[in-house]
Amino acid sequence: MSESSCKGDLPAEGEVADVQRSDDIKRWSTMVRELFTAHELVWRLFVRDFAARYRQTLLGVLWAIIMPLVVVGTFIFLNSSGVLNIGEIEIPYPAYALLGLTFWQIFAGGIVNCSNSIVKAGTMVAKIKFPREALVVSSLGQTFVETMVRAALVVLAFAYYQVVPAWTTVLLPLAVLPVILFTLGLGFFLSLVNAVMRDVANVVNLLTTFLLFLTPVLYPEPETEVFRVFTRFNPLAPLVNGPRDLVIRGEISDPWGFTWASILAVVLFVVGWRFFYLAQMRMAERMGGR
Repeated sequence: MSESSCKGDLPAEGEVADVQRSDDIKRWSTMVRELFTAHELVWRLFVRDFAARYRQTLLGVLWAIIMPLVVVGTFIFLNSSGVLNIGEIEIPYPAYALLGLTFWQIFAGGIVNCSNSIVKAGTMVAKIKFPREALVVSSLGQTFVETMVRAALVVLAFAYYQVVPAWTTVLLPLAVLPVILFTLGLGFFLSLVNAVMRDVANVVNLLTTFLLFLTPVLYPEPETEVFRVFTRFNPLAPLVNGPRDLVIRGEISDPWGFTWASILAVVLFVVGWRFFYLAQMRMAERMGGR
């Protein structure tokens, strides 16, 4: 057989690229279709986890109100006593801090719930075949409920201090979407790692508390150069402050920071979801062997 005929039997580079591209599109369409068809499962998992979380608590979902009130009250005391200097802000501080905490907890509460989602499912992951992404997505639903409760508290604070939100508040669903994608993307990674190393859950709790005080959530952006540099490279700062700016100022004060953080959130979500989808079978085998 001649060399030319052998070459003719081999697919061209362009054809190989087209086949690979087609396979990638099919994989992504499969991922989307499986997650969409699992919407009822997501709801059932959410109801189960929500009931289990508050079944044996005295105050139940009211803890979603108590915790931010304690944090804000602590900062008010430290500011009035001279220990901290919050600086000048556009609206009364309690309303400002509660609004920031509401957006922050989408990330902080969401990342904790997502990282524990696989571990909480137990042997269900190994014994039942279903899209495991549903576990991560449903765990974020608990955070949404708590966010709505805190949002009601923010409305009361705005009414008490007679603060009128800007008309751009109607854009909040779009402004909050990047922090949701950022949380889900990171949650996909951490849920897998936590299934292997259970210390991850404790580390996540510690880091979210630490980041709360390093991110301008309870105070305006600091003037010191060290904190300004950290804030500039901290994607959570624009993702949290962007929605708050829309409510208070009617515009995003750092549009460039919000844009790059939003792009990062989309990339993290896509990569995290893809990694989770490819690793879920091995993860199920590992948990089944325990």
